[in-house]
Amino acid sequence: MSYYFSKNLDMPFAAAIEHVTKKLAGKGFGILTRIDVQHTMKIKLGVDFKPYMILGACNPHFAWRALQAEDKIGAMLPCNVIVTEILPGKVEIAAVDPAAAMGAIENPALAATAKDVRLLLQELISEL
Repeated sequence: MSYYFSKNLDMPFAAAIEHVTKKLAGKGFGILTRIDVQHTMKIKLGVDFKPYMILGACNPHFAWRALQAEDKIGAMLPCNVIVTEILPGKVEIAAVDPAAAMGAIENPALAATAKDVRLLLQELISEL
């Protein structure tokens, strides 16, 4: 089982971030965090890295269900979606597979929630 879903898009990096953010909102996800990995690597390590943004996406309804099933699941939230520039004008969008990420936890209620979120994220990626 892969731990992520991905799709390549022909669009500039900044436009891709905006596009993915809007698509996530359409599925009930808000962005809680934005981690600019390229900037962080430059500032912290002095190294150049490709444009790479980690979006910490959260759907409050599913987060609530997951927390009710397993209160320490917050250590694995939010769901991360990455936008990576492959070439100028070409990006890869990848989202974590919550079923794979939470599969190590033996909790049927959590597994059911992870499966529901998985379906939403797979749908999102396919619709990009």
